[in-house]
Amino acid sequence: MEITYLGHASFKIKGKQKTVVTDPYGEQVGKYPKDVEADIVTVSHGHFDHNAVDRVKGTPFVINGSGEYEVGGISVIGMPTYHDDQQGAQRGQNTVFIIEIDGLRVAHLGDLGHKFSDAQLEDMGPIDVLMLPVGGFYTIDAKTAKEVTGQVDPWVVIPMHYVMAGMGVDKIAPLDQFLSEMGKTGIVPVPKYSVSVDKLPEELQVVVLEKK
Repeated sequence: MEITYLGHASFKIKGKQKTVVTDPYGEQVGKYPKDVEADIVTVSHGHFDHNAVDRVKGTPFVINGSGEYEVGGISVIGMPTYHDDQQGAQRGQNTVFIIEIDGLRVAHLGDLGHKFSDAQLEDMGPIDVLMLPVGGFYTIDAKTAKEVTGQVDPWVVIPMHYVMAGMGVDKIAPLDQFLSEMGKTGIVPVPKYSVSVDKLPEELQVVVLEKK
């Protein structure tokens, strides 16, 4: 499995047979990479910085809500959560997606706004790779992101939804705050991340990806 960061909360997850793209964003946020194709697109919620499905080429199967899906051998489970810590009263619903691809379980948290309940953690099950927002204001902040990481207990964490040059999203914090909370300062960003079942790290690894 190969993961590429497309910016904001959007990733391309390329498996041996199928490709998944998460949360493509609209032009108000920034320039979306050209020629991104996918077989499946997941949309965590209906805001313009997460639901620009037309930016993705091909004829992908779009998943934009909770439920269990099977597409071309890829299992996707959508788990209902909230965009805030007030049970959706402020910003509404959010869907966490658990994507099973090449024998790995990847969780994309979208714009999660709260820590998980015990019941949600049980529903989620074991996670190998965790993609979580860290910028605060619209989502969980760096401190809560660290706590959520501890709850989920993945092998690999990939932060997202933090302030980036050229991206038109204000009020959110820089990545450094999360890395400091995790005690992982000085991490060098990489253009892509490849992992397989037999090559998972032996302890928690924080991976920072360059925007494509």
